Amino acid sequence: PSEKASGQFGRHKMVRKNIPLARQVAQEILSGIEANNLARENGALPSEAELSQRFDVSRATIRDALAQLEQKGVIVRRHGVGTFVSQPLPVIESGLEELESLETMARRIGLATRCCDAVIGERPALPVEAERLQLAPDTQVLAVTRVIVAGERPVAYLVDIVPTTILRKQDLGEPFGGSVLDVLIQHGELSLSHSRTDIVVEQADQVVAHKLHLRRGEALLKLEAQLVTRDGRVVDYSHSYFVPGYLRFHVIRRVS
Repeated sequence: PSEKASGQFGRHKMVRKNIPLARQVAQEILSGIEANNLARENGALPSEAELSQRFDVSRATIRDALAQLEQKGVIVRRHGVGTFVSQPLPVIESGLEELESLETMARRIGLATRCCDAVIGERPALPVEAERLQLAPDTQVLAVTRVIVAGERPVAYLVDIVPTTILRKQDLGEPFGGSVLDVLIQHGELSLSHSRTDIVVEQADQVVAHKLHLRRGEALLKLEAQLVTRDGRVVDYSHSYFVPGYLRFHVIRRVS
């Protein structure tokens, strides 16, 4: 028989049939954490058995829900000790009017970040990359992918595609710090003008979900951008995926 979560927390049944039960339970646990009525004073959550009884679901469902929250960095499970609410990382906030790298924004609020899983190589441009960069098909480009970690949590997956006439693999230096934008800003021969950026919410595919320790299909904030010089050349095509909750943008709109 299928489980029904009537739950003493919130006193309602989770009957959204199109959403897996474990995900519904994870959301209810998260709501309890945010409302400060689930965790104890030391940040410890009730045991799996207590949560199972509280939500009227199996312990296997509770374990699955907790695993989802752990992947998102909401909780930390310490073997033999218990499950605890994670200390939240500072939120990186930036206005869209000024172009800055993620690393620069993080430094401004004192948040230490690091680059990992970097894959750097030169290859022919894919059709969509050639179109965005205004290049002839199969033009050689530098492709850079990497994960940005804050604390112990992956918070962003970044992809940059740059013509090799602008940047080569050896230009990134050793070790590569993670920001192609900062390398281009320091480029002596470029006069950068602006970035044309589209902002969308996109579901994580298998590759991005794996990189960011998420489940496939989870919602991410995606920025797809073309970096343009003052003479109109597109010198970088990038798409960046951000885990919700760690980056916040604002826009200042003036009254005409």
